[in-house]
Amino acid sequence: MDLSTMDRGQLTLLGSAGCAMLTMHFTVQLLSQHLFYWKNPKEQKAIIIIILMAPLYAIDSFVGLLDIQGSKAFFMFLDSIKECYEALVIAKFLALMYSYLNISISKNIVPDEIKGREIHHSFPMTLFQPHTVRLNHQTLKLLKYWTWQFVIIRPVFSVLMITLQALGVYPSWLNWTFTIVLNVSVSLALYSLVVFYHVFAKELEPHKPLAKFMCIKGIVFFCFWQGVILEILAAVGIIRSHHFWLDVEHIEEAIQNVLVCLEMVVFSVLQQYAYHVAPYSGDVETKMRLNKKNE
Repeated sequence: MDLSTMDRGQLTLLGSAGCAMLTMHFTVQLLSQHLFYWKNPKEQKAIIIIILMAPLYAIDSFVGLLDIQGSKAFFMFLDSIKECYEALVIAKFLALMYSYLNISISKNIVPDEIKGREIHHSFPMTLFQPHTVRLNHQTLKLLKYWTWQFVIIRPVFSVLMITLQALGVYPSWLNWTFTIVLNVSVSLALYSLVVFYHVFAKELEPHKPLAKFMCIKGIVFFCFWQGVILEILAAVGIIRSHHFWLDVEHIEEAIQNVLVCLEMVVFSVLQQYAYHVAPYSGDVETKMRLNKKNE
C-alpha cells in the first residue's frame, strides 16, 4: 500500500482504523488478563462491561466513517448504540462500587459504623435537597435512583428518537427537547456517582475508584462536549463544506467520529491502570504496596 497515492479521506480512514485496532488490542489484553485470573465474577463481570466501552465507541465511530454519506437516521442509530451502552456502564459502575463496599444494591443496608455520615449537596441540587443530609437507608436509595433513572431514560428516548426520525416527524424543537432532558438525566447520574464517591471515599480508596470513574466520565465528557463545540463551529461557519456531495452536517459527524477513534486509544490505555488485574491475580508485591499505602 503506497501512502503517497492515497487522498486525505483514505488516509483519515486508515488512521481511524489503526486507532480502532489499537483500542481493541489494549482492551483485549486487559480482558484476557481478567478472564485468566477469574477470581471474583461479580466484580470482574462489571469491569469487563465497563472496559468494553472504549472499543465499542471506537468501532461505532469507525463504522460512521465508512458510511460518511449516511442518513441522519443512520448517525442517530450509531449515537444511540453508544449512549445506551453508556447507560449500562454507569449502572455497572455503581454495582461495582456496591460490591467493593459489600453492600447489597437491592437492600441498600448501610453499615452501622458509617450510618449518619454527612452528605453535602451543591448547587443546583440544593434547590431540591437540603445542603447537608445524613447517610441512611433512604439517602443511599435516593443516590441509586438518581443513577438508575438515566439507565431507563436513555434507551427509551433512543427508541423514540429513531422511530420519529424514521417516520419523518422529528422537528428541531423536539430534537433540542430530547437533548436537554437527556443531558439533565446524565448529569444527575454522574452527580450521584460523585456524591457516592465522596461519601465512601475512605472505604473505596484501596480500589482507586476515582481513576475508574474518570475513565467513564472522560469518555462521556469528550464525546458530548466536542459534539457541542463542533455544532457551534458549524453554525458560525468555521466548519464548511467544500464538496458538492458532502454537506456540513456530514463533515461535522466525520470529524466527531475521527476524534472519538483517537480518544478511545488514550482511554483504553488509561483503563489498563484503572481496571488492572492485580487485585485478582494474587500479586503479592502489589498487595503489599496497597497495604503500605493504606497504613
